[in-house]
Amino acid sequence: MGHKLFGTDGIRGIANSYPLNAEFMLKIAKLLAQTVCTEKKKVAIGKDTRNSGDMIEAALTAGFTACGIDVYSLGIVPTPLVTLKTKDLGVDMSIMITASHNPYQDNGIKLIDKNGDKFSDEFYEKIEKLLNKEVNENFIPTKTGKIIHKEEVVEEYIEYIRNIAPNYKAFQNLRIVLDCANGAYSYILPQAFKDLGAGVIAINNKPDGFNINKDCGTQHPEALAQTVLATHANFGIAVDGDGDRILLVDDKGQIIDGDQLLCFLAHFLKTNNLLNDNIVVATEWSNLGLAEYMKNNGFNYYKSKVGERYVIELMKEKKASLGGEVVGHIVVADFAKTGDALVCAFVLSMAYILDGRKMSDIFPIFTPYPCIIENIRFSTAEYMRESIEYPEVKEALIDGKKQLGVNSTLIARKSGTEPVIKLRVESPDERKVKQVAEMIKQLILNHQK
Repeated sequence: MGHKLFGTDGIRGIANSYPLNAEFMLKIAKLLAQTVCTEKKKVAIGKDTRNSGDMIEAALTAGFTACGIDVYSLGIVPTPLVTLKTKDLGVDMSIMITASHNPYQDNGIKLIDKNGDKFSDEFYEKIEKLLNKEVNENFIPTKTGKIIHKEEVVEEYIEYIRNIAPNYKAFQNLRIVLDCANGAYSYILPQAFKDLGAGVIAINNKPDGFNINKDCGTQHPEALAQTVLATHANFGIAVDGDGDRILLVDDKGQIIDGDQLLCFLAHFLKTNNLLNDNIVVATEWSNLGLAEYMKNNGFNYYKSKVGERYVIELMKEKKASLGGEVVGHIVVADFAKTGDALVCAFVLSMAYILDGRKMSDIFPIFTPYPCIIENIRFSTAEYMRESIEYPEVKEALIDGKKQLGVNSTLIARKSGTEPVIKLRVESPDERKVKQVAEMIKQLILNHQK
């Protein structure tokens, strides 16, 4: 929608710099207090393990309480916990302080409505316009708000997740490696599996405020793969810093992407009559091989725009039970409001036990089309946005699609979370894929700043 401030997943940037500085966080909290928190006059705030989370939470809390809003401080929690618990907490909205899979220098805020859902594009447009005006500094509430610590939500969440499994010994024959990304799941993820009898080897579960996602988690699964091989584990699971992404490594150390995982879960849910109308939702970024497989195996397959929020919107429209992205946002709607790595890991583990084969014998389920993905980084979001607006780039994209043919994908999209152009070229013809990808990449690089 062309937001300057809000991306596909809230606000993100370098911590302690605009807009992730104390002054702006104070301002946005006051605006949200006066425009959203008008009924219950309560807001919940969670955060991941970044050192800057305390500063951002303090600024937001000051803004809300100054406007008479009570703040439920949830402590260090994953994003899916916040989305799941928001409605139960009886607040007007929640805020998750996180930059997800980004390094510790970054941070951000995800805004969640009173039902635990992401806000719409229209909401962000409205807030962005209001932020360009002065917040009503003359607003004086009859009383200031309170800070109420609600850290018990962690144990409540673990208890909820445990109940997804059929019994308290459900995972007693599993030996798994869990890469916690030194993030919000560092305690929760291993504990939940241990509670159901699994043999757990936890790695990257000692956050210090600066090591979140550092050489670990979904972005860097090399150590996970090595540990799975070294410990002869059944499989390994990695999450990202705020726990809404998951990545699977099989018993041979091979990385399984979100498209393959979505396919496996679809079969499991369908077999157990848990896949409503056999619907599966993915995105335009998913491999064409997945679409072909789904349509040939009795699934009703739909694609949304890229972004977990758009996956969830289409899932709601189609009343789908399962949706996800290739990057590992997997939504199992019967148990979660959003991408939830722990929910997905539990369902995956149950599916694995019932299947009876080794992970390396299960995957790959479908043969992916030849595909090249390039992430072209720019120094600023403005330069990034400009790069694909040049006439020669637009013309090359049209020409490239013609060269690839009908059954193909050519996407050059602006990332909603970082100054990166994401280029995806896909077709049954590998030679054409390489040619077109190189042509488009070089044209965009000509405008790299």
